[in-house]
Amino acid sequence: MAIVETQKLSKTYQMGSLELHALRELDLTLEAGEYVAIMGPSGSGKSTLLNVLGCLDRPSCGVYRLGGEDVSQLTDDALSTIRGTRLGFVFQSYNLIAQLNVIENIEVPMYYQGVGERRSRQRAEELAQLVGLSDRINHRPFELSGGQQQRVAIARALANDPLMILADEPTGNLDTASGSDILRILDDLNQQGKTLVMVTHDAQVAKRAERVIHLRDGQIERIEQHKPARQEPS
Repeated sequence: MAIVETQKLSKTYQMGSLELHALRELDLTLEAGEYVAIMGPSGSGKSTLLNVLGCLDRPSCGVYRLGGEDVSQLTDDALSTIRGTRLGFVFQSYNLIAQLNVIENIEVPMYYQGVGERRSRQRAEELAQLVGLSDRINHRPFELSGGQQQRVAIARALANDPLMILADEPTGNLDTASGSDILRILDDLNQQGKTLVMVTHDAQVAKRAERVIHLRDGQIERIEQHKPARQEPS
């Protein structure tokens, strides 16, 4: 089953009198359960593609189907619902709420979807355990290391059991050991059937994916497909 289908997907930004063509007629299909990395030089369209796939931005033209539904030109409210129910996000800077502890940060997506307090707390505790933070559930972000904060972000991304997880340089702010821990968690999620799309500049990180999509000047330059180079859990 195709989770993502794009046809002639384009995104153009108007910069005064100039037009910036960030994406140019991309045709792309991602199957359920795939692990895909997106690479390319600065300005190649990586972030724009992730924003469009994550319904944070609309394409200027073309078609984007997510889970079989054309979401290309939905209203802001409809896109917000899609983001809250069908997509999970993991950002380089974590984007946690400083005033909330671990459990409360994980609960945020469920709060916005009207999940009951008891069920929300149970789900959040299960996810905290999944990412190895059962002993940190009452800590706030400033009391956590970068790697621990990223674990919270992954748990939050899973809260509403999304169709697809989108990760933007998820190890970019982490040391090597913490980054490896985060990548192992993402590996495990994919092996459990989660669809992952990750932007990275690191070729070694990209090798963990099944496919690597190389962008240049808003177009797909080439696609590499290989057996993922993953580390065994320690």
